[in-house]
Amino acid sequence: MAALQQNERWRWLTAGAVGFSLLAFTLLIVLLIWQGMRYFWPQPLTLYTLQHQQLLLGETRDLPSNETGQQRFWVRAGAGDAAENTFRELRAQEIVSQRQPPDVIALQRRSVGMTYGWFVGLQEDNQLLTAQNMQRALQQALSHNREILQQAERLRRVDMARLNGQLEDLQSRMVKQADKADGEVMSRYQADRGELERQFGVVSARLQALTSEAGRTQLLLRDTQGVQHTIPLADINAAWYPNAMSLSDKLRHFASQWWHFVSDSPSAGQAEGGVFPAIFGTVLMVILMSIIVMPLGVVCAVWLHEYAGNNVFTRIVRIAVVNLAGVPSIVYGVFGLGFFVWLMGGTLDQLFFSDALPNPTFGTPGLLWAALTLALLTLPVVIVATEEGLSRIPASLRQGAMALGATRAETLWHITLPQAVPAMLTGLILAVARAAGETAPLMLVGVVKSVPELPVDAVFPYLHLDRKFMHLGFQIYDLAFQNPNAEAQQPLVYATALLLVMIILGLNMVAMGLRHRLRERYRTLT
Repeated sequence: MAALQQNERWRWLTAGAVGFSLLAFTLLIVLLIWQGMRYFWPQPLTLYTLQHQQLLLGETRDLPSNETGQQRFWVRAGAGDAAENTFRELRAQEIVSQRQPPDVIALQRRSVGMTYGWFVGLQEDNQLLTAQNMQRALQQALSHNREILQQAERLRRVDMARLNGQLEDLQSRMVKQADKADGEVMSRYQADRGELERQFGVVSARLQALTSEAGRTQLLLRDTQGVQHTIPLADINAAWYPNAMSLSDKLRHFASQWWHFVSDSPSAGQAEGGVFPAIFGTVLMVILMSIIVMPLGVVCAVWLHEYAGNNVFTRIVRIAVVNLAGVPSIVYGVFGLGFFVWLMGGTLDQLFFSDALPNPTFGTPGLLWAALTLALLTLPVVIVATEEGLSRIPASLRQGAMALGATRAETLWHITLPQAVPAMLTGLILAVARAAGETAPLMLVGVVKSVPELPVDAVFPYLHLDRKFMHLGFQIYDLAFQNPNAEAQQPLVYATALLLVMIILGLNMVAMGLRHRLRERYRTLT
């Protein structure tokens, strides 16, 4: 009876720990959703009349009272230039009156962030445009400009990048053949270079025409001081009237802003741009890390469990693997910088890219070294998980296969490894969960705040492992600690954190689904 009571206590204690963990995780997700999603919801604009008849227009967020009990507000004030697009703290006693006029417009700009004011009209080539519904005309003009800018971006990223790559390759080949180049080689080189320059000129002219067309239309905006600003429509990503929007309008705006956040690139005002390069860099880095770490981890685990035996050397190796799992991640970053970047990268540059020196190709932080560093960081997790899976396979399966005439290698390949695949995928899940959220080592081996181009493009070899990349974890760090308005940017920090958690959960769910299917497939063998 005493043993049953003790088992009952342990059962309740285990259930309580699991329930507490689930509750904590649920509360975390709810917090991220609540704080992050309101960043995309259209916030009302309030016009404040302050002391000395000063006017201030912007979005408002309550802040905790200060030490003296005075009520405070963050007001996100926007106007015609970047200097006025700031977050201002207001105290209740400074406010004379406040109201929410329905005719104020919010502009999401690509260069300086948010801008607020009153829509005056549109002009094209310095001529005012007239329409029965100017608000609809504004949305149509924005949609047309968006299509033009997308065409220009495709030309810049695909056609011009391809032609630049071909010109660089042609120049590199010519440099290598400079000592033995004859008249025929030079003639062919001049002809090829002339054709590429002609194509580049055509693309440049088309790009310039699209840019000029996008800049023909301007929006006229009046601020709180009565000053009229002229804003190029090409600089405006979206425009809306937050104080006059219905619920359906707000839902559509919420969906469009969320899509802009996950699909667009960061603008000059990073808080107003998208995080697609960071999403792409995070997923690509995790995939490359998984491709590197899984074969290494599985081979090490198979050697330790199937071939090495249980001796002093293998016990020391197992202790080292377990201890490596507890090494701080920043130590791996320092090791990756010294060994991968400076030693291996510098050696590769001297052997294969000497023509480009002193400009480094692989001797500088990049995607490849980040993936290798995180593969080294997560390698102990994969080894331990795989070896535990191998240890759970009954010895009778191995003995039966070998009794039927299979060799040890055939038994391993056809019997043991398929049975251990779920355990391997468990190690992959743990590795992905840790690697996707790491930030400290990546800051040393390849991640940056902003990059001009993605690691994947239309230029051979298409995947450029030497390029730097963006990462959601670093975006969160930068917004939370390096932003001058960090407290006011909390919703964006929560939104980015929510996106990172969703990506990690998505990658883990894929691996868990595959693990479940393989476990059911090989269940009959046990």
